[in-house]
Amino acid sequence: MAGLQHPVTPDGRYFVVRGRLWRMSDPKLPPRDKSRLVKELMDARRAVKEAKATEDRNAEAAAHRLVDEAKRGLGERGPVWWDDGAPDFNRHAVKNTPYAEWYGKTKRQASTRPGACEETQAP
Repeated sequence: MAGLQHPVTPDGRYFVVRGRLWRMSDPKLPPRDKSRLVKELMDARRAVKEAKATEDRNAEAAAHRLVDEAKRGLGERGPVWWDDGAPDFNRHAVKNTPYAEWYGKTKRQASTRPGACEETQAP
């Protein structure tokens, strides 16, 4: 999570961008596997960009599938990586989830600090 510039939920399952929850990678992934999957994800995202630039719909669809595979491998999509039975709020508006109160406090704290226009990692 080092360098992450968005608030992270107290349970470490999500980060928040523009009021929406996004699932974090599985923290139990071995570092070597995570690095490989992140590289695959970045390569796939570049392939999406290239396919769009050349208007190659087949290549774009294939690249999107590779993005999805990498995100599933990282635990950011597909079955949740936690085992306590808690539901998945990935891509939900934080205000409509159990994290709403926490996020409200996080936003209030950020707005009272100098340079508050930048989101920071939650404590």
